[in-house]
Amino acid sequence: PEVSNVKVGDHCSVEPYLNCGACHACSKGQGNCCENLKVFGVMMDGGLCERSIIRADKLHPSEELSFDQLALVETLAIGCHASDRGNPKGGEHALVIGAGPIGLATLEFNRLTQTTLSVMDMSEERLEFCRANYGIENLIHFKGDGSEMQRMLEITNGTLFDLVTDATGNPHSMSGALDFVAHTGRLVYVGITTQEISFKHPALHRKEIDLLASRNALPSDFPRIIKLIEDGVIDTDPWITHHLKFEEVGDRFEEIIRPENGTLKAIIEVTG
Repeated sequence: PEVSNVKVGDHCSVEPYLNCGACHACSKGQGNCCENLKVFGVMMDGGLCERSIIRADKLHPSEELSFDQLALVETLAIGCHASDRGNPKGGEHALVIGAGPIGLATLEFNRLTQTTLSVMDMSEERLEFCRANYGIENLIHFKGDGSEMQRMLEITNGTLFDLVTDATGNPHSMSGALDFVAHTGRLVYVGITTQEISFKHPALHRKEIDLLASRNALPSDFPRIIKLIEDGVIDTDPWITHHLKFEEVGDRFEEIIRPENGTLKAIIEVTG
């Protein structure tokens, strides 16, 4: 079929979620959780090829954004969808657990509302990143000694959080996140674990908590995010902490993933 949304030479962000378009989820416009979904670079190899064949409808062009910025759009899209699932509202208290890339992406969109933001992490460096780049003062350093709950009660004047988003992918954190949700609140799982998570049913039922999952992102999230970056609403500069050439990946991979090196997003340059 004729391609009309992009042309040769366009700089694009790739939406890597290859949905079938025919299943129940796709028929409802939710291809992000397609029953036959294949994610480019996950279920399908080729994310670091010099040349790849991509469906035209999965390309989102921008005349203004750099390749570095376009590479960040998909990460931001996951946080965008998680924020939309949680639906933060003005006057509410919202907590993000886990200040990794997905947690920070969720914060990016939660902060566009009039919600009071809080973030919890084990890393003091990541918490300081949130203070320096997002102006968040409600920082909770998780030590596992119970002091976290006291800090949460102080922040929320004893009510706990209307919205809690767990971006850790840690089963212990995900199981315990329910304890931080206020009565009639919402809990969103955007982190992924293959292990079991558990909690006692009364903790969910008594508070009438909405329990939600957030998977991938919607096609409409991509142009929305591109526009926000173009307009300067989202600053991508703090996100990119490392650059490396494709031929350096083998030698520098272990260095990049060490926590002490402070990697948030490392951009791999496949071509010169």
